[in-house]
Amino acid sequence: MNSLTQEIILARGSKNPVDPWKPYHFLLEPEVSRFGVLEDVATIFLTNRECPFRCVFCDLWKNTTDETVPPGAIPAQIDFALERMSAAQPSPARPAARHIKLYNSGNFFDPKAIPRSDWPEIAVRLKGFSTVIVENHPKLCSDDCGRFQELCGTQLEVAMGLETSHEPTLAAMNKQMTTQDFAEACDRLQRQNIQIRVFVLLKPPNTSEQEAIDRAIDSVRFALDCGAGCVAVIPVRTGNGWLDHQLALGQFQPPKLSSLEIVLRETLSWRRGRIFADLWDAERFADTPETAVGQILRLSRMNETQQVD
Repeated sequence: MNSLTQEIILARGSKNPVDPWKPYHFLLEPEVSRFGVLEDVATIFLTNRECPFRCVFCDLWKNTTDETVPPGAIPAQIDFALERMSAAQPSPARPAARHIKLYNSGNFFDPKAIPRSDWPEIAVRLKGFSTVIVENHPKLCSDDCGRFQELCGTQLEVAMGLETSHEPTLAAMNKQMTTQDFAEACDRLQRQNIQIRVFVLLKPPNTSEQEAIDRAIDSVRFALDCGAGCVAVIPVRTGNGWLDHQLALGQFQPPKLSSLEIVLRETLSWRRGRIFADLWDAERFADTPETAVGQILRLSRMNETQQVD
């Protein structure tokens, strides 16, 4: 364990109590799909073992276990969520979700997170979906991704955190990869006919507001050049302990929602792929309380239309 990892862990608070047989959250969310249509996505936040890559910005550890979940737990979690989401969408006006995200606060292809023995049962539950989206670290993208896609018999999309294409900043994030590692992972996935979704961060520590905008735009471009068909731009937020400490030291300041809007407008104008602004808890980034509603409405419209508002 390197010194930065130790520092990150020491700055943390306590984890939330979780049940390994239930997902810690699930929801139906509208998103422009790979078919260019606004459709519901069944998103399940699986409860499982913490990611071994402890990045400086991550707060997903809060809803994880310390050990691998028992065999059968992940299929049970999927059943739990799908049964409840199905009950919420019986209307012909809102057909069943065609796409599913299995987000597990880490890496789907880490066998210590998702037991490989569960793959067949997981695949059975995914066969009716047009797209299956999972999270994974670029360094854990192997031929296993293609094997899982074949088992599911549907299109797999792997979501990876590039975070930034600015190499010095990336090196400081404890991501434990380079942009070359990321590019090689994208190439490996494309050779297996797997689609790619990428996460880009807006304003990591030690970044000015203008640098945040410029580097996020450059990072989206890099992701698209590597073969991504979808990119989500995520404002960096406090709440994981380490970033709160950096805020107190003056080494970090959360980004403005207007900066996110500039990045989304610019990258959408390229018409190169689906680009989304992550609006989770977006109010906290509003330039002022008075501008929050208008800013979020504009960003939401651009997300849902993929057109510059």
